[in-house]
Amino acid sequence: MGTLEQLHDAVVDGRAAEAVAEATRGLDEGIPAQTLFDEGLMAAMRSVGKLFEEGEVYVPEMLVSAHAMTAALEVLRPRLVQQGGRSSGTVAIGTVKGDLHDIGKNLVSMMLQGSGFEVDDLGADVDSQRFVEAIRNGAEVVALSALLTTTMTGMQEVIGAIRDAGLRERVGIVVGGAPVTQDFADAIGADGYARDASSAVRAVEEVLGRVRAADGRRAPAR
Repeated sequence: MGTLEQLHDAVVDGRAAEAVAEATRGLDEGIPAQTLFDEGLMAAMRSVGKLFEEGEVYVPEMLVSAHAMTAALEVLRPRLVQQGGRSSGTVAIGTVKGDLHDIGKNLVSMMLQGSGFEVDDLGADVDSQRFVEAIRNGAEVVALSALLTTTMTGMQEVIGAIRDAGLRERVGIVVGGAPVTQDFADAIGADGYARDASSAVRAVEEVLGRVRAADGRRAPAR
């Protein structure tokens, strides 16, 4: 089995130390960092996402795989920067005010980083104005999470604060979390909805593409 296959399997199985070792070995063998990233790390997370959608793995297993991916990514990151790799975009992510749950948010954050996004992880129980400031600091997409029906309304409050600040037209908004639905996302004026962590990256990419198209900028090639 080659290095790429072993790196892929180490990430899928959540073996972080082995993933780091295989990423290092790949660089030593002269495999480009971008190839290790695309065909090793991201291919592995696509495999994990497919297993999740098929009910073969669950959130804890996805978190372990994501930890392995981010550990290996730290080995590759200096080379990716050196080779001129650019950010896919900037995303501010957080769990809305009053909600302390962050497992799903953390998983999405890691998967976004693994996909090449710069992620401003604001944490849990985040006030609306912190999302506003993140947009002023360059966030192109805001990703909002809520796990409780009682805190879902916080998403609408964030969108209202962004609109009141005059920033709504320059940012995309994606929402998700256990009680959140597509109908709710539509009702509050969000631009995208992710039903789970495995679909969140795709939702962010689609929303960012629309934001950049409206702003006259080319969406990044994937």
